[in-house]
Amino acid sequence: MASEITYAEVKFKNASPAAVVEVPPETKKHEHHPQKYPPWLPWLISLLLLLACIALVIALLVVPFSRSGDQPTALQQTFMEWQCTSAEPQGKGRGWMCCPKGWKHFQNSCYYLSADKMSWAESEQNCTGMGSHLVVINTEAEQAFLTKELQVPTGINYYIGLRAQAVGQWQWVDQTPYSERAAFWRKDEPNNHGDDEMCVVIHSSSVIHNWNDLRCESHYRICEASAVTV
Repeated sequence: MASEITYAEVKFKNASPAAVVEVPPETKKHEHHPQKYPPWLPWLISLLLLLACIALVIALLVVPFSRSGDQPTALQQTFMEWQCTSAEPQGKGRGWMCCPKGWKHFQNSCYYLSADKMSWAESEQNCTGMGSHLVVINTEAEQAFLTKELQVPTGINYYIGLRAQAVGQWQWVDQTPYSERAAFWRKDEPNNHGDDEMCVVIHSSSVIHNWNDLRCESHYRICEASAVTV
């Protein structure tokens, strides 16, 4: 007869229960996500840059023209668009010299070369209406600058601000004394043909001595005004 195997559950007195080891939860790995910016941030930066550019333009042009104690000139009141070039700082920290757009800049002056013809009197009136006057040439450097600007095309007459009150009695429009040392007549000019030739032009050519006296009829003109310093 086969023996029977009996299973019994035995509990030992004072036996401690199996130790439970608490395993700390797995530490989460820190994931590095790229920092997200709001979608409107690039637009805000672009707007701020645009406003900064506008403020710079105003600071360079508009504000200096309207400073207290600086009365705007007739030239400033006439023209809205200006071109400025860097210059040596002059008083009050100013370092830009400005001319109306389309005018030529040389030293401390701005020059307008017309594209239409008028009589001498009409030419001076036109220049005055723009806050300037027919050009007054004081130095050889100024004469050389104008000669260079007028080389193309050649053979054209431009009025300057010199006129005779009587034959041979030349006078600049701004009352600057006339000086033979700062005169640049063409050869055999002025010929002083009575009362017929009382006005003076620059005859566009490559030579610096290019003034001519002639009748005060219709010719082109050169206007001059002081550059605006800002």
